[in-house]
Amino acid sequence: MATDQKKKQSAKNNLLAPATLVVFLSLAMLLPAAAPPAAPLGAKLLKQIASIELPGPAGKRFDYLAIDPADHLLFIAHLAAGNLYVLDMRTNTVVQTIPDVPGVEGVEYVADQKKIYTSDAYEDEIGVIDLASMKVIKKIPTESKPDGSTYAAPFQKLYVSDERAKALAVIDVTTDELVRTLHFKSETGMPQYDPVAKLVYVNLQDENVLAVINPTTDTVTQRHPVGRCRGNHGMALDPEHHRAFLACEGNNLLTVFDLDKSEAVANLPLAEGPDVVKFDPGLGRIYVACYSGAISVFEQKDPAHYSKLGDVRVAHAVHSLAVDPESHRVYAPEQEESGVPVARLIVFDAVP
Repeated sequence: MATDQKKKQSAKNNLLAPATLVVFLSLAMLLPAAAPPAAPLGAKLLKQIASIELPGPAGKRFDYLAIDPADHLLFIAHLAAGNLYVLDMRTNTVVQTIPDVPGVEGVEYVADQKKIYTSDAYEDEIGVIDLASMKVIKKIPTESKPDGSTYAAPFQKLYVSDERAKALAVIDVTTDELVRTLHFKSETGMPQYDPVAKLVYVNLQDENVLAVINPTTDTVTQRHPVGRCRGNHGMALDPEHHRAFLACEGNNLLTVFDLDKSEAVANLPLAEGPDVVKFDPGLGRIYVACYSGAISVFEQKDPAHYSKLGDVRVAHAVHSLAVDPESHRVYAPEQEESGVPVARLIVFDAVP
C-alpha cells in the first residue's frame, strides 16, 4: 500500500514539474534585467581623444594655458621646466618650445599686439614674447611671484596678480612698461576683465573678497564679500549674464557670484584642491581643474540655476586646463600618470 502511494505521488510530481518550470520562466521574463554596474559619476562628460607627449622634462609642474583662436594655437606653461610650449590645435603637434621663462605661471595672449605675456615667478618678472619670432623680447620686473593675468583690450592694459606681494601689476602693452601697482591686504588670486561692464575683478583670497577695479583710473571702486567661499583663488566670468565663477580653495566650493547684486547665487561642491576655472558659454558648462585628480563639471541651466554634472577622473596633480570655445574641446596637462612622471597633454571632447 505504501509503495503504490509513493508511485502515485511520484507520477503527480512528474506531471507538475514542467508546469512549475513554465511558471518560473514566465515570472523571470516579467522581472527587469539586472542593471549593469553604474559608471563613475562624470565618466561620460568628457571623452579622451588624444594624448600628446610634450618636450618635457617629465614630472615637472605645469600651470596656465592660453588660446590664440585665430591661429588655432595653444600656449602651455611648463612652470618647473621654465618653458612655454606652442601647440597647433588643428594637428595636435608642438610647433615651438620657447625657453627663458623661469617658473612661468600665468600666460596671456594679447591679440592686438601679437604678443604673449608670461608670469615668470622664479625671476619675479613678466616675460614679453613676440609671436612673429617666438622669442622673449623683454622682461618687466614685478615685486613677488607674478601669477594669473587678464587683458583689458579697450584700455590696452594687462593686469597681473603679483600674488605674494599682495598686489596687482598693471602693464601698458603698447610700451611694455609697468604703469601702476595696486596693493592690498591680501594675496591676490586670479584677475579677470569683464568686456561688458568694462571692469576688472580680482580675487583677494585671504579676505574672501572680490575687488572691483576701474581700468580707466586703475583704482579700486568696490570690495564684495563672497559669502560661503573661502580662499577664492581661481575665477572665470560669464560677462553676458554678469556672473563670476569662483574656485574656493579653502572649502572646495564653486561659488557662482552675481556681479550686479554682489551676492552668491549658488555654492556647489568641488573635488579637493580646486585651481583653474574655465567657462564654455556655448555648452553652458563650467570646468574646474582639481589637484586631487579630477575635473569638476557644472551646468548653467540659466543665470540663476546651476547643477553639478560630475567629477571626471584625471591624473593626480592636474590643476589647470583650457577650453576651446569653437570646438568645445578641453585641454589638460599632466605631470604624472599612475605615479609615473610624464610631460603630457590630454585632449577631451565634451560629451553633451
